[in-house]
Amino acid sequence: MDKAIGLVEYKSVATGITAADQMVKVADVEIIEAQTVCPGKYIVMICGKLSAVIAAVEKGEREFSEDVIDSFVLGNPHEAIFKALNGTSEINDVEALGIIETFSVASIIVAADAAAKAAKVNLIEIRVARGMCGKSYLLLTGELAAVQAAIDAGYKKASESGMLLNKTVIPNPDKKIWEKII
Repeated sequence: MDKAIGLVEYKSVATGITAADQMVKVADVEIIEAQTVCPGKYIVMICGKLSAVIAAVEKGEREFSEDVIDSFVLGNPHEAIFKALNGTSEINDVEALGIIETFSVASIIVAADAAAKAAKVNLIEIRVARGMCGKSYLLLTGELAAVQAAIDAGYKKASESGMLLNKTVIPNPDKKIWEKII
């Protein structure tokens, strides 16, 4: 497996920046994002070969464990994650709406990957702790049964880290809601 992403979420900006430096020095990885998120947390998202991403994330966790909030390594992540993170998903058909909400950035990305792999759904947006006091959420759409299966899979994965806040499936959201979401 050559394609992987990893993320470590820190409670300190200074620690996060220092950790990012150490992570790229220990393994051949690229930084996708290294930035502050609410409420003053810092995330470092990297990509590269699976072994390199594992080594870098382990370094970031081990050396700065007192400031780690959450982390993950995903081998072969679903391609829809990147568009949903950047807000560039193209959604043409809107049907049921699924929502997962978590207390960490790492847990929502892991939940999104599980959801996207579980059923034929379209990821609309992954909002990571910006303007939400550190919480994150995922919006997805598709046929009702697919959305329910995806939300169940994402919910189960997010529950494993203890960072799950809430989930819901809206079978037929009103057009006024879609206009605000998309």
